[in-house]
Amino acid sequence: MPDKDPYKNIVWLASYPKSGNTWLRVFLANYLFNTDRPIPLDQLHRVALGDAHAGPYRIVAKGSINPADEVAMLALRPAVLKAITANKSDINLVKTHNQNTRVNCVQLFPANLTKLAVYIIRNPLDMLLSYADHYGLPVATAAEAISSPSNMVVPGSNNVAQYLGNWSDHVLSWTRARDFPVLTLRYEDAKDDPKATFTKMLRRMGVPLDDARLERAIEFSSFGELRKQEDEKGFAEKSDHADRFFRSGESGRWRTELPAEVVERVCTLHGRVMKRHGYLP
Repeated sequence: MPDKDPYKNIVWLASYPKSGNTWLRVFLANYLFNTDRPIPLDQLHRVALGDAHAGPYRIVAKGSINPADEVAMLALRPAVLKAITANKSDINLVKTHNQNTRVNCVQLFPANLTKLAVYIIRNPLDMLLSYADHYGLPVATAAEAISSPSNMVVPGSNNVAQYLGNWSDHVLSWTRARDFPVLTLRYEDAKDDPKATFTKMLRRMGVPLDDARLERAIEFSSFGELRKQEDEKGFAEKSDHADRFFRSGESGRWRTELPAEVVERVCTLHGRVMKRHGYLP
């Protein structure tokens, strides 16, 4: 039966950074808007607002805020999320990189506002290459960062803090969530068979399926198209540390690009969760 609570309508698009969240949003934007040409990257906010964006916090606060004041921003978060749900739509898509946890006694993902979470997971060895590039870190330093329980994206003028934590803990916090339903998707499966993976997601979200529309959205969200758009007009989510946001998108590059000692370190620290999701034999 459908949820009776009109405010229980957030569908979280959740992931550790550089695991495919943006690609997921691009696909959904193209599917939902259903136009005859690819949706421009600067229109992504129309389909899924990020929960770290400072704009909604300013609106709720009805004035200026200091995004670096973590205590104040966490205190505002419940009201910000409630405001997102206030349109009483069937679905409000919200992107997040936060771990599913409490911070300063604030539940980051309240069950009473959550309809579903779609969690996309990527082999951390491949994710690590993109993560290091995005944040301007040596891969060995990035490997230690994603293994730290205090890892976070620090607040800036237009974003509040994001609490990532340890990669394994992040994965478990979402895939073992019990307060609301979670659909877990592997990035690699989506690359190998986007039609099957995205069909599963749309069905779980309750979005009507149309084969022609699906094929077009997959084409319009291809990495070739995304790289072309970024080359022509740039992309606001690109880090100042990186030459581009959309790299190759290929799986398995870690085999030739990661030093053996970094591979060993990641597998030692995260092997149990990697094995659970098919990344280790």
